[in-house]
Amino acid sequence: QVHLVESGGGLVQAGGSLRLSCAASGRGSGGNAMGWYRQAPGKQRELVARISSGGSTNYADSVQGRFTISRDNAKNTVYLNMNSLKPEDTAVYYCNLERVVNVEGATRVFWGQGTQVTVSS
Repeated sequence: QVHLVESGGGLVQAGGSLRLSCAASGRGSGGNAMGWYRQAPGKQRELVARISSGGSTNYADSVQGRFTISRDNAKNTVYLNMNSLKPEDTAVYYCNLERVVNVEGATRVFWGQGTQVTVSS
């Protein structure tokens, strides 16, 4: 089973920076696409950034140019560097992993417990 543990959340002022980390462990946790999602109060969970096993990335329009997702395959860890933070970035941030389970490409999705990011004005 795959386990994901996030860290790095906290309280920052607008314009500040924060770095989130997500460590994956367990069987099948390596060589998978991983991403960061967030959920603000009263809103639906949304994709923030995603990185493939090969390192290609994509971002939500709202964070493009401010956030950077990266991974360290040796450590089986994905990072989210957040710069120029805005109050609207306030949310619980969740780490996600997509594990391919068969040759047809079906995936099993795993989630971390979430870490709170609060950006004050």
